[in-house]
Amino acid sequence: MGNNSGATLEDMTNCESHQWYRKFMTECPSGLLTYYEFKKFFGLKNLSASSDAYAKTMFSTFDMNDDGYIDFMEYVAALSLVLKGEVQQKLRWYFKLYDVDGSGCIDRDELLLIIKSIRAIHPSLTADMSAEDFADMVFDKIDVNGDGELSYEEFTEGIQNDEMLRRTLTQSLDLTHIVQRLQGGIPKDS
Repeated sequence: MGNNSGATLEDMTNCESHQWYRKFMTECPSGLLTYYEFKKFFGLKNLSASSDAYAKTMFSTFDMNDDGYIDFMEYVAALSLVLKGEVQQKLRWYFKLYDVDGSGCIDRDELLLIIKSIRAIHPSLTADMSAEDFADMVFDKIDVNGDGELSYEEFTEGIQNDEMLRRTLTQSLDLTHIVQRLQGGIPKDS
């Protein structure tokens, strides 16, 4: 596996690792999760073009060695990070996910694309304002130097210091339904 997110199999209980492995191998017997299987596994159906782009970005952040597949260790590291990771680890991952072009900064267009994509998957998220207004609000709050881009430092400090943004970010990547599926609580095709 490429990058190390700090999450390992040792971070999980034996029961969790067995459940995760069994589910992973049931969904992809080859041991390698393709993008198509990733979408199916996470219940991402009938996505708009922007939501599909977001899902591809999420897939590529999980594919830590950039080989076009998610193997079991990458899968465990990603789920451990999202479900159990420390705040700084999660923020680093969120930043990478939101930095669509990999430039090291998040610009307004990238943030707007992600917000629109997330809304297609979670319609109730930030439903009280338009995606454009939400992006403007984020930049007004955390673009400290006013350059129209969010650096890693601005992003992490801004999210940590604003309860509403932290809650929205956490809700946007809520994987409760995945945990339920891993534990056998939701049928495969629901």
